[in-house]
This record gives sequence, C-alpha cells and structure tokens, in this order.
Amino acid sequence: MGEKRKGLFQRFLDMVEYVGNKLPHPVTLFAILALLVIGLSAVVSSLGVSVEHPGQEGEMVEVTNLMNAEGIQYIFSSMVDNFIGFAPLGVVLATMLGIGLAERTGLISACLRGFVLSVPQRLITGGLVFAGIMSSVASDAGYVVLPPLGAVIFAAIGRHPLAGLAAAFAGVSAGFSANLFLSATDPLLGELTISAAAIIDPAYAEGMNIAMNYYFIIVSVFILTFVGAWVTEKIVEPRLGEYKGEYREDLKGLEAIEKKGLIWAGLSFLIGIIIFALTIVPANGPLRADDGGIIQSPFMDSLVPIIMILFFIPGLFYGMATKNIRNDKDVANQLSETMAAMGMFIVLAFTAGQFVSYFAETNMGLVLGVYGAEALEAANLTGIPLILGFIVVAGFINLFIGSASAKWAMMAPVFVPIMMQLGYSPEMTQMAYRIADSTTNIITPLMTYFAIIIAFAQKYDKKMGIGTLISVMFPYTIIFTIAWTIMLIIWMLLGIDLGPGSPILYE
Repeated sequence: MGEKRKGLFQRFLDMVEYVGNKLPHPVTLFAILALLVIGLSAVVSSLGVSVEHPGQEGEMVEVTNLMNAEGIQYIFSSMVDNFIGFAPLGVVLATMLGIGLAERTGLISACLRGFVLSVPQRLITGGLVFAGIMSSVASDAGYVVLPPLGAVIFAAIGRHPLAGLAAAFAGVSAGFSANLFLSATDPLLGELTISAAAIIDPAYAEGMNIAMNYYFIIVSVFILTFVGAWVTEKIVEPRLGEYKGEYREDLKGLEAIEKKGLIWAGLSFLIGIIIFALTIVPANGPLRADDGGIIQSPFMDSLVPIIMILFFIPGLFYGMATKNIRNDKDVANQLSETMAAMGMFIVLAFTAGQFVSYFAETNMGLVLGVYGAEALEAANLTGIPLILGFIVVAGFINLFIGSASAKWAMMAPVFVPIMMQLGYSPEMTQMAYRIADSTTNIITPLMTYFAIIIAFAQKYDKKMGIGTLISVMFPYTIIFTIAWTIMLIIWMLLGIDLGPGSPILYE
C-alpha cells in the first residue's frame, strides 16, 4: 500500500509538471495573464459584481474595468512604473551587486568548499532549511541570497543543485512565519489583527500585543526544519534523480592563497559587522527607530543595502588578496558581468510587474476574498473543522494575492470578528492565517519572488519551466501544511497560549 500511495503521488507530480511545462515561457505567460486580467475585468465589471469593503463599513467595491477609456489610460501611463515598482526588482539587483562580486572573485566558492569539507553531510540539508526559515528576520532578502547558495552547496557535494535550491526556497518562503525571533512580519500582521479585534471587543484588543504568536513560531522552527529536510531527502531528491547538467562545483581543498583571501575577507566582514552594530546597538544608534525600537526601524528598512555591503566588501578584499582584482576596472567588469547574467530576470520583471499591478488595480482579489469569507461563514463549521476550513480558504486566496499584509488587511476585518463570535481568539485566527499564507507561497506564480527562483533554477536546468518548479515544491506545501496544521491542532487541544498573554479561545 505504501508503494502504491507513493506511486500515485509521484504520478500526480508528473501530471503537475507535464501540464505546467506545457504553459508558455514564464515571460510570455505573465504577459498572457496580464491580457487575461484586462479582458476579465471588462466582463466581470459589466456584470455589476460588487462587495462591501471588509474594513470600511458601507463602502462598496466594484471590479475596475481596464478596457474603458480610464482603464486604457492606466495601462499605458503605469507601464513603466509597474516595471520599476515590481517589488523584487530593486532588491534582487542591488543584492546581486554584492553577491555577484563575492561569487566572481571566488569568495563564495571558497567559503562553501570550506563549509562542506568541515560539516557532516547529514546535517547540511537541515542546516539549509533552518537558515532559510531564520532568514525571515531579514525580510525578503532570504529569497535572493539562500536559494542560489543552496544550489551551489548541493552541487559541491555531488547532490542535485535544484534540490538544494528547493530546500532553501522552502525554508525561506514556506517557513516564513516561523522564527526564533520576532521579525517585521509580526508587527505588520499584528497591528491589523488588533484593529480587526477592536471591531468586536475594543477592550480585548487593547490588551493584545504584536508577539501574540511568538511561542508557537519558536516551536515551529524545529518542526519545519525536520520536515523540510525529510521532504528534500525522501521525496524531492529521488524525484530529481542524478544531476546531468553542465554546472559543476569543484570540491578541491583550499589552496594557500585562498586561505589568505579568506582571512582578509573575514577581517573585513568582522569590521563591517562592528560598524553596523554601532548604528543599532547603542540606544541612540542612527538606525534605531525614534522610540528606540529595532523591529520597526530604519535598520530593518536598510537590510538590503547592508547585505549588499557585507558581501561586496569581503568579496573585494578576497579578490585583492588572491589577485583576481588588481584595479577598479576589474571591479567594474565583474559587476557588469553579474548584471548581464540577470538579463532574463529583468525581462521577467517587466511582464510580471504588469500582471501583478493590473490584478491589484481591478480589485478582483478583494472580491475573491470577500466571497471566500462568506462561503466559510455559510458553511456553519465549528471547532477543528472550522480552523481547517479557514486554512484552506486562506491558502486558496494566497494563490491569487501574494502580499501577506495586503491579504490580511483585506481578510482580518472579515475573519477575525467571525472567529471571535465562534469562540476563537484573534491570535488564533492570525496564526492559522500565517500557516496557510506561508505554505502556499512556493506553488503560486503570483508570489513576487517566484520569477527570480525560476531564473536561478534555469542556471542548472535551462529547460526549467513553471510546471517543473511547482512539481518540485508541491511536496513541501503538502507536508508542511499537514505537519503545521497537526501542530496547531495539538496546541489547541492542550490549550497552550500562542504567545505572551495570547490564548487559543476568546471568551
């Protein structure tokens, strides 16, 4: 029976890959989706579909028609802004300036070879997933840094590089709501939850705090690390098979000049850390918030340039020590080569940016969310089935709206009051939402960093398409959702607080 189930699941993944890869190239697909949104906006708008805005009582929201005069004006006038404003574009290009120099001078290769040769291989998969999960402290920077590093690490030890990329991507994205520390996500979602709770019970909302899920997300780190490593080694790697691509990573030992370069790079990195620490550790540090906070502060807003610098400077010193960099022209040439390699992603960013912006402009995501909430309320579910139903609805909505905060801003005023009236705390509703949101990120092309992951993957498999990537990541979504949901149910049955002063039930 076990073999039969495994066979059925593998055949299902084959079907997902086959159907997905029959889709056009991602660049073309996003262009087609953008045109489809324009057409659908006209059809749905002509039907007069409208919903009441969940956060603003009495305000009706209609689908915006992008085929009338105003819509056509928007399409042409916003095209450049949609491209420039595509969320991952600046983050990826800026970060890759630092990472690219470190890679092309040989620093990353030397660091990875030293790491691989010194760490037991049985710990590498779990360590990669763990690093991905913890990267949510740095907000979205983990999407740019860890998946390509994961691929290189796996290639260095003779494993399929796409398995390393998948393990890192799963940790970064599917584990986005798990961490040992509070991250920017906690206050971002927490404030929305508190505001939604005030609709029913202002006094209760006043006693809530942004660390409302902290206990749960700490334990989640260890559960998801184990599960992510298991899925990688037992499902994803066997499915990918032996890597037969052209990319290879040399695993030879470090030479004397490389060790010298690593010393230079390490010292420059340490000095950089000390300098940045002086901007954040002192109570009056320039990168602290006005109230002295760190989670919501200029420091958190500056993580991308900080990461860029912390890669760039050591890469520069390593290149100087190993004679790979002899003058400023060498630096400029290597940075230019790095940007040239990002050409496909830049093209993807243009068409993906149009689609994401058009979809948001039409309000179709908001309409879908409201109808989903009404369907859940009409089902008259209670207890564990209610929580499971909410996770399914939230996960489905996430396939169409990538931003966690944008979805929660729309959903919290609807679902939090509903769940409170059914006896569940706002803290509980938020945690269930975070599970659904995180675990489905890795299988929707609408997730803003999906395009860059495809671009990274095509370095190792030029035929990599949307279907292949989704089929590789789908097991993580399924197993993460099951494991995380079971953990939440056990937490419910035990009645343990989700965070400081944050109960399961609302009374």
